[in-house]
Amino acid sequence: MTGFWKRLFVHEEPAKERPRFSVVLPWPEDQPPPEAPAPALSSADVQDWFYRLVLGMPGSDVVDSRPQEQVMLRRLDELCGGDRFDISTLPRLPEVLPQLLRLLKSENSDGTKVAKLIGRDPVLVGEVMRVSRSAHYRTARPISSLQHAVVLLGHDGLRQMVTQHVMKPILQASAGMLGHAAGQRLWDHAERCAHACMYLAKGQGDPFEAYLAGVVCNAGVGAMIRVLDQEAPPTLGVFSRAFLSNYVYLANHLSLRAARHWELPPNVIEALRERLEVRARAPVTELGNALLAADHLSMIQMLADNHVIDRATPPAQSRADRLPDVLVERAQQELRRAFRPQ
Repeated sequence: MTGFWKRLFVHEEPAKERPRFSVVLPWPEDQPPPEAPAPALSSADVQDWFYRLVLGMPGSDVVDSRPQEQVMLRRLDELCGGDRFDISTLPRLPEVLPQLLRLLKSENSDGTKVAKLIGRDPVLVGEVMRVSRSAHYRTARPISSLQHAVVLLGHDGLRQMVTQHVMKPILQASAGMLGHAAGQRLWDHAERCAHACMYLAKGQGDPFEAYLAGVVCNAGVGAMIRVLDQEAPPTLGVFSRAFLSNYVYLANHLSLRAARHWELPPNVIEALRERLEVRARAPVTELGNALLAADHLSMIQMLADNHVIDRATPPAQSRADRLPDVLVERAQQELRRAFRPQ
């Protein structure tokens, strides 16, 4: 009986529980499946969607040009094909620009020569002084002269400043109904394309020529938008893929003509020519390959930033450039780092 009463009235201390981890591990079936990587797009799809974004136009499943579009293409060719478009109607370039670019490329140039040349253009003088006084170049004592500003900016800073000062208004000057949004998107693309082109051409030539090629590659698109706004009937509707592709070809032709008219460096002109002729042959020069890949990557990022495609979309698996896939993927990562969505 003693054992019975003991078990009934005596409270034994409960056994101490083992310490538990604070992390609860789910059963295998409760774990979320890994996210599938964003699918790669073809270069043609990326181009088609990008220029629809620039034009503010929805996508289209229509592949071939419709009869009304064929009439419009003939009209655009009459106005812009060959040497028929009046390049002088593009926004003004500083007359000293070709000389200035050559001088900035020379190892023998100094601040006095550069300042003297810039001093011949009041608009450039104002831009150099404005940039040199910005927060980025803030100095202990005020900028007192043009030569002081030129020395402060340095050759690289001057070249990029001059290029932006010249090209930004050209790309943003698209007039008419499509003008403002199209011009801003073209400039956003130009900044990204210049950055990626410099990255991809690193160690292969003049970094500024790579930057310049990226900035000017869509210079003809704004002009084509103005022509389209003036000539296209409202009944033309949403463009077919073939019509838009031919429209872009004419715009690239204008970009090449503009570069020649502005006396840009020969390597830049050759890269633009290779980009224009990519339908027939792949680029040969290092800058031509870098420009083609940079253009493609910048279009992808613009589409992602505007929520048209997934931000994780990789470069196209089949591209016309001859650059290693690893290098192109690194350039895409660099673009994502340098240009984060606002």
